[in-house]
Amino acid sequence: MKRPTARDVAERAGVSRAAVSFVFSGRAEGNLSARTQQRIKEAADALGYRPDEVARSLRGRRTGVIGMLSDSIATSPFAGRMILGAMEAARARGHQILLMESGRDSAAAKEAVAELRARRVDGFVHASMELTATDVPEGLEPGRTVLANCLPRNAGTYAAVVADERAGGRSAVDLLLAAGHRDIALIGGPAGNIAADDRTHGFADGLREQGLAVPEGRVLRVGWQIDEGYAAGLRVLESDPPTAVVCANDRVATGVLLAAARLGLSVPRDLSVVGYDDQDEMAAHLVPALTTVALPHHAMGATAVNTLLDAVDSGEPIASGEVSRLNCPVVERSSVAAPVR
Repeated sequence: MKRPTARDVAERAGVSRAAVSFVFSGRAEGNLSARTQQRIKEAADALGYRPDEVARSLRGRRTGVIGMLSDSIATSPFAGRMILGAMEAARARGHQILLMESGRDSAAAKEAVAELRARRVDGFVHASMELTATDVPEGLEPGRTVLANCLPRNAGTYAAVVADERAGGRSAVDLLLAAGHRDIALIGGPAGNIAADDRTHGFADGLREQGLAVPEGRVLRVGWQIDEGYAAGLRVLESDPPTAVVCANDRVATGVLLAAARLGLSVPRDLSVVGYDDQDEMAAHLVPALTTVALPHHAMGATAVNTLLDAVDSGEPIASGEVSRLNCPVVERSSVAAPVR
């Protein structure tokens, strides 16, 4: 029979795992009401829960530092908000982030893990610049590691926090449908890329929900760059153009805006355009300012840290294989309007 965990007690009592930790670590007074404490104790008794004494002793030797290992986020202009979210969440809970970057080099990653372990960090966040299936560096224990913006290549081995890319693709279509568009094209990212595939599936989901077929010839899979968006935009817009285009990302959307200008199409009067990513120093400064779907980098960093620290506080290992998918909000600007034809 499976031994009950602090998570089980928390669910039964209707509280957080941290609250359970407060009760069994003697920190409940001043943090929890007497009624809540009693409810947690009753839930623990009903389940036969007893805290792991070994885990509790280890918990007493915490360093207050989280090791964050990234592939290239620290040197990226696009995903720095993930680091900021992680740092703010850690600081709010009395911890600091020690950031190291591998540059996608396996030897550098191995050295970084060894350095973080030598500093006896309380746990690890392994973060990626882009959503990918990753080989987690050796030495990052599943019970004390959370992946951010990446998934383990071996499914079910590590907990992960990622963007809900499929729902994001669906949101882009829903926005255009609500504006009255029915002839919508997709200039998507490369086939086989997790994020690009999920966004494409979301695009199809939104159309099918309204009883619309995915339009033949209206779906192109290209890459992520401006020149690819420009070339694809010319192909889609040159004859019988759609009234709206959903783009793989903001750079592809930039290429589509350039193609539209080349062909004498006004955005958004003749064509509505939606990007993806809400890239800093780009989406808001295009002409017209680009409506786009934002990646929740800040929330991913914060959620990864809080997931890790919930486990540290409770003394329980992180549940392997749990994947948290975060909402990708639409940022409405000036590139979408009702169709005129």
